[in-house]
Formats: sequence, structure tokens, C-alpha cells
Amino acid sequence: MTPNANAAFKPAKTSASDKAAATDHTARAIVAAEKVARDKKTEKLKAQRLERAAAEPAAETPASKPTRKSRRP
Repeated sequence: MTPNANAAFKPAKTSASDKAAATDHTARAIVAAEKVARDKKTEKLKAQRLERAAAEPAAETPASKPTRKSRRP
């Protein structure tokens, strides 16, 4: 029996539904990884904002704007 050179490297055909399922799985994994990274970044920035707010003295709140007096006599 002689080996067929083309048969050894010929990929098996996959169905369209298998391809779609693989693509769907990959896309969902990417979206989930991005969501985890986004949530992690949001928590980090929130912690930094709270630290900065706690470090600032509370007395530095801006005073209310003075009212303008009319110039009409």
C-alpha cells in the first residue's frame, strides 16, 4: 500500500454550524475578557478618586457666588 501524500495534510471539512459555534465562542470569550478588564480599571480609578478626595481638606469647598448688585439708580 503506497501512502497518499495529499491525504496526510488534507484538513477535515468542518460544517458551517461548527465554524459558527467556534466563532461565537471566541467572540464571547473576547467580550468577557474586555468586560473584566474594564471593571478592574473602573474599580482602580474609583479607589484612586476616593483616596484623592479623602486627602483633600474638607474646608476647601467653594463658597457660594456673591450676587451682583444692579447698577441702575
